[in-house]
Amino acid sequence: MPDHAHAPDPRANRATDPREVPRRRIEAVLFDFHGTLAQVEDAREWVLAAAASCGATLERMRATVLADRLLTAGRAGGPLPHRVPPRLAEVWSERDLYPHAHRAAYTGLAATVDAGIEGLADALYDRVLSPEGWVPYPDAAPTLAALRAAGVKVAVVSNIGFDLRPLFDAWGLTDLVDAFALSYEVGRCKPDPGIFLRACGMVGVDSEQALMVGDTPADAGAVGAGCAVLVLPPAEVGRPNGLGAVLDLALGG
Repeated sequence: MPDHAHAPDPRANRATDPREVPRRRIEAVLFDFHGTLAQVEDAREWVLAAAASCGATLERMRATVLADRLLTAGRAGGPLPHRVPPRLAEVWSERDLYPHAHRAAYTGLAATVDAGIEGLADALYDRVLSPEGWVPYPDAAPTLAALRAAGVKVAVVSNIGFDLRPLFDAWGLTDLVDAFALSYEVGRCKPDPGIFLRACGMVGVDSEQALMVGDTPADAGAVGAGCAVLVLPPAEVGRPNGLGAVLDLALGG
């Protein structure tokens, strides 16, 4: 033990004080799509609309039961299936890399549910391709607009087997997005760092100056690309999704 005790240097632990750790500058925000900017419509409404496009009218109770069975089987934009039939295993594994595999996987899963409506499996899938099949979170547009006004680049990064641009066009949000990094176009799926690096390259920003915002562990894979990450908790359809936290981090609000 030293002969003389010394008072602790108040500067010794200064670097560990979170209030004084320099904040990284955010020049771009990368957003997941499903569960972050938008959510699929209510499952019963999905079934009712798809059935109507096939010329069938369902009672709401029957539509509810059918929706529950289809959710268990697996819905595009919904929960993962409890089981994938062996005959669909290949297209399921490639669903986010090729549009034909995405359609084949989800229409194949829907077809495992006997609804007694001809063409329903394809109608259910087509509904997911339409803007009416989705509900943007109410804080999505204001958040994107605030980032655009502040000069922060925005990219949408999604594991998806179809083009999201028509949806953003219909919602009037396309002008607020600088780039779309879609897995079937990029050839990489989250959490592969490659898709995040591609998104950063699209908007001309180094990954260390990018913030990835999502709702799943796959989105957190952006850490491997050098991005900061914000994982949002689940939010109900039509309710704010907590995207105000993005502005706090990106703009220092």
